[in-house]
Amino acid sequence: MANTKEIQTRMHSIQDTMKITKAMYMISSSKLKKAKKAMEDSEEHFYAIQGSIARILRHVPDIENPYLGHEKPQEKKRIAYLVVTADKGLAGAYNQNVIKLVQEKLDENPESELFVVGQIGRSYFEKKGYNIHRHFQYTAQNPSIHRARVISEEILVRYNNMEIDEVYIVYTKNINGMESEAQMYKLLPLSRTDFGNNNGIELMVSDTTRYLPTPNDVMNAIVPNYVTGYIYGALVESYACEQNDRMMAMDAATGNATDMLRNLSIEYNRVRQAAITQEITEVIAGAKAQKRKKKANEER
Repeated sequence: MANTKEIQTRMHSIQDTMKITKAMYMISSSKLKKAKKAMEDSEEHFYAIQGSIARILRHVPDIENPYLGHEKPQEKKRIAYLVVTADKGLAGAYNQNVIKLVQEKLDENPESELFVVGQIGRSYFEKKGYNIHRHFQYTAQNPSIHRARVISEEILVRYNNMEIDEVYIVYTKNINGMESEAQMYKLLPLSRTDFGNNNGIELMVSDTTRYLPTPNDVMNAIVPNYVTGYIYGALVESYACEQNDRMMAMDAATGNATDMLRNLSIEYNRVRQAAITQEITEVIAGAKAQKRKKKANEER
C-alpha cells in the first residue's frame, strides 16, 4: 500500500492535469463558436453557386462538360482523396474515423493519390508508405476561403490535365449537436443527381434563360467556385467537429480525474488513519513496556 506522501503526490499530479483539461475544454468551446459562425456565413453563398449549376443542368440536360466526367473505363480511372484530419490529437476518435475510412479505400486501390490536410493524417500515411501528392500545412487549425482555393486549384489543375479522374473528399460531418461521423463525398466529376433538388432551393428561372457565351463556358467558370466552396465548407465543418469532439474528450477526462481524486482521497484517509492507529498502538505498547520495567525494578 502506498504511503500518504505518494498518494498526495498523485493527487497533486491529477489536479494539475485537470487544470489543463478544463482549459482545453474552454478553448475548444470558443473555437467551436467561431467555426459555427463561419459555417453559417458561407452557406448562403455556397447554395447560390449550387443553385446556378442545378439550373444549367435543368435547362441544358444534354450538356457535355469535362467536369461531368472523363471518358475512361472505371478500372483505368486514377483516383485521388482529399483527406481532412487535425494537426493534433486529444479529440476522441475524430482522426481515427477519417483515417479508417480512407484506409479501407486504399486497401482496394493502393495507387490512389492523396491530398492531406492535417499533421495526424500526414504522419499516418507517410509511415504506411502511401503516395502523398501534397500536404497542405497550417490549414486544419485555420480554415479559410484562401486555403480552400489553394487546395481546389491544385486539384483542378491535375483534374483538367487528366492526371486524375475522380476526386473524393473525406472529412468529418456533424450529425447533431453531440455526434459526428466521417464522410466521403465525390468532389469531381460532378454527379447530376447531387443537383436534383438543390437542397430545397427553388429553381424558378424562365425556360428562356440564356447562358453566354455558352452553357459550357458558364459551367467552366462556376465549377471551380463550387469546388472551392465545398472544400471550404468541409474544412470548417471538420474543424467544428474536431473542437466538439475535443470538448467531449476533455469533459470525460475531467470527470475521470474527479473520480480518481475521490478514490485517492478515500485511500489517503484510510492510510492516514492506519498510520495514526499504528502510532497510538506503538505508544501504548511502549507505555506498557515501561510500566512493566518499572514494576520489575521495584520488586528487586
